[in-house]
Amino acid sequence: MTALVEVNNLSKAFGGVHAVEGVSFSVDAGQVYSVIGPNGAGKTTLFNLITGLYTPTSGEVKLNGESIAKLQPNQLAERGMCRTFQQMQICMNMTAIENVMLGRHLTLKSNLMTTLFRLPALTRGEKAAREKSAELMEFVGCGEYLDTEASAMSYGALKRLEIARALAAEPKVVLLDEPAAGLNAVETAALEELVRKIAEQGITVMLVEHDMKLVMGISDRLLVLNYGRVLAEGTPEQIRANPDVIAAYLGG
Repeated sequence: MTALVEVNNLSKAFGGVHAVEGVSFSVDAGQVYSVIGPNGAGKTTLFNLITGLYTPTSGEVKLNGESIAKLQPNQLAERGMCRTFQQMQICMNMTAIENVMLGRHLTLKSNLMTTLFRLPALTRGEKAAREKSAELMEFVGCGEYLDTEASAMSYGALKRLEIARALAAEPKVVLLDEPAAGLNAVETAALEELVRKIAEQGITVMLVEHDMKLVMGISDRLLVLNYGRVLAEGTPEQIRANPDVIAAYLGG
């Protein structure tokens, strides 16, 4: 069986600094796959390479067997890959549901003429997009904020809103960059439940996360980076028992 996401010998250098060097791994459909490591290990750079924000110095990324290294983020979204960001990309002057509909827009089959003349096909599409966006907001746990301006929402609710927007494009794989950052214990527990629910829908989840309790409890497999290189890869049990990981990251 072909892996959903394949990363082969991926490297990225900024001047003389190798942020990611020779990284290879694969993620099967339906897995929760976490990338961990100390600050500066290259985790977010790796996500930026996978999602087309950075061009690799060398190496290859494949989605469903197709090389995607030269595709733009919108092209990746059309092929089934979406993400959230460590620094949230929420439009604060829009309502919550309008933010989610931005993600849903990728599934609307509209063109210039239907947009200009508001033809029935687009009207039906917009109505369906709003209904689906409302369902997604309920799914992630912020359904009470439908028509609330994003600027009036709590930090935890905004985190869930960004996940809803990523899911609105109907991805095969969603990459979540530090989704638990800044959350309290109750919100983190709710996030863990949400990630499980997403995976149960058949969507592959890739995480960059510092919360070790969260990733160890929810991940099928983990990749450990250190100084841009792969230190270890395996199940949570294998990672917990790896002496190199303990020394470099888990702190004994």
